Amino acid sequence: MDSVYFEDLKFEKQDFSEAGLQRGEYEGCTFVNCNFSNTDLSGIHFSECAFLACNISMVKLEKTAFKDIQFRDCKLLGLRFETCSDFLFEVDFDNCMLNLSSFLERKLKKTSFKNSSLIEVDFTGADLTNAVFHNCDLQRAIFENTMLENTDFRTARNYSFDPDVNKMKKAKFSYPGVLGLLEKYDIEIE
Repeated sequence: MDSVYFEDLKFEKQDFSEAGLQRGEYEGCTFVNCNFSNTDLSGIHFSECAFLACNISMVKLEKTAFKDIQFRDCKLLGLRFETCSDFLFEVDFDNCMLNLSSFLERKLKKTSFKNSSLIEVDFTGADLTNAVFHNCDLQRAIFENTMLENTDFRTARNYSFDPDVNKMKKAKFSYPGVLGLLEKYDIEIE
């Protein structure tokens, strides 16, 4: 089957949850208020696309390509980003709900997470060098063997992880959030 190519198209208020999205390559496309919940986006290539106010929860992402993708006001629950294609993987999140998602061993250098909920997100083995968590909730997020060099947590909240099992050179923190790095010691701070 030949690959279908879509360029600079706008998809608005479409429900892909039953019929799915047509397989192919989407370049410069915008998806607005679309429902992708529980669909299979495996093997689809997205390049320079924007997803605005979409529900992309519980979607299968096996070998899905996300190249320079903007997610704004989206619901992205339970996604396994580690199954996406590695080639030129680049994403940006603003005002999104990413709870229960996983970025296991994913390269996320310079990724911007803004005003987002990242509750119980797994960043084990990920490379978050120069990433920014601006005004994000990281409650029960997992950071283990994670590269956090120059990562900015200054406005993030509810994070708690062990500095001894992560590479954190020049990571940025502010008070009181930085207290989450001391949680493993079970000490009282007044």
